[in-house]
Amino acid sequence: MSALEYMPEIGRLVKVLRGKDAGSYAVIIQVLDERFVLVADGDKRRFDQSKKKNVLHLLMQPVVSPEVADSMRETGRVTNAKLRYAIQKALQGKGD
Repeated sequence: MSALEYMPEIGRLVKVLRGKDAGSYAVIIQVLDERFVLVADGDKRRFDQSKKKNVLHLLMQPVVSPEVADSMRETGRVTNAKLRYAIQKALQGKGD
């Protein structure tokens, strides 16, 4: 499975591969360009302190949270609780 299989898009769940957040999950809240996105997890990495990440350092998951995507489309922001919920829901579905 290649990293290019899933495109970076708002609401997509990602696993962080590099940096001090390595091994954790986050949600893409903004696509800056073809190389960089902003991610947040609603916990250690809140919406207001989102992290700019190189897409090469992220493992795109097959899950896109409609709650996060809709919220970003409608209001341009998303609550930290919604980010935590999206990650928790996705991980429960994965079973790891």
